[in-house]
Amino acid sequence: MLSTAGSREEADRIAAALVDERLAACVNVVAPVTSIYRWRGAVDRAEEVLLVVKTRRVLVARVAARIRDLHSYELPEAIAVAIEGGSPEYLAWIAGETQARRRAPR
Repeated sequence: MLSTAGSREEADRIAAALVDERLAACVNVVAPVTSIYRWRGAVDRAEEVLLVVKTRRVLVARVAARIRDLHSYELPEAIAVAIEGGSPEYLAWIAGETQARRRAPR
């Protein structure tokens, strides 16, 4: 999943929450990026921070909702990009890190 944030601090906060809540195995925080976009009828330009969120398809809606909850933007970016392939070990790691941990028996 891809998203952007208006500052490094906001991007770090969102990334940490997604990983801590096991919605993402990893979030790459890439800065700076220049975004040129149309908003409310005008073309605008901003320096932003890109978030590349590694998660599972079944969590996409939850990740997008959490990004909306944590974000300062009126309309934050939350775009899912399908993983077409990859190292089986890396993909297994993503799956393992985005599953709820089972509680130890009492």
